Amino acid sequence: MITSIEITGLNNYALDDTTKKYITKKIGRLDRYLPRHARSSVSAEVRLKEVNRDHGNKYEAEVMLNVPDKIITAKDSTLNILAAIDIVEAKIVAQLRKYKQTTIGHVGRRGVMSRFKRGYAREL
Repeated sequence: MITSIEITGLNNYALDDTTKKYITKKIGRLDRYLPRHARSSVSAEVRLKEVNRDHGNKYEAEVMLNVPDKIITAKDSTLNILAAIDIVEAKIVAQLRKYKQTTIGHVGRRGVMSRFKRGYAREL
């Protein structure tokens, strides 16, 4: 669970307890998509703001995750703040999967030890 989550409301947006709990639940669970070395040092910053657009009141959510060697951000605006958080979470998950694939060296069947293990398994 991501423990250091900073939630701020911008442009006179008042945060209530249900929104804070929802954000900590959704954003806090994102550590399962991180590599193990990054789980202890990750921090999240969530910015919520109310934006008046042509179609009525809209809410905008922006999440920034500070992981080692990178800052992952996602931003979205919808009519409902909870829906914006859900969409931003999905965007962050996709970016975290890509980050994990690039940072972890994958062990494939091309290595010397894997050839040895396959050869040894055939001998038994």
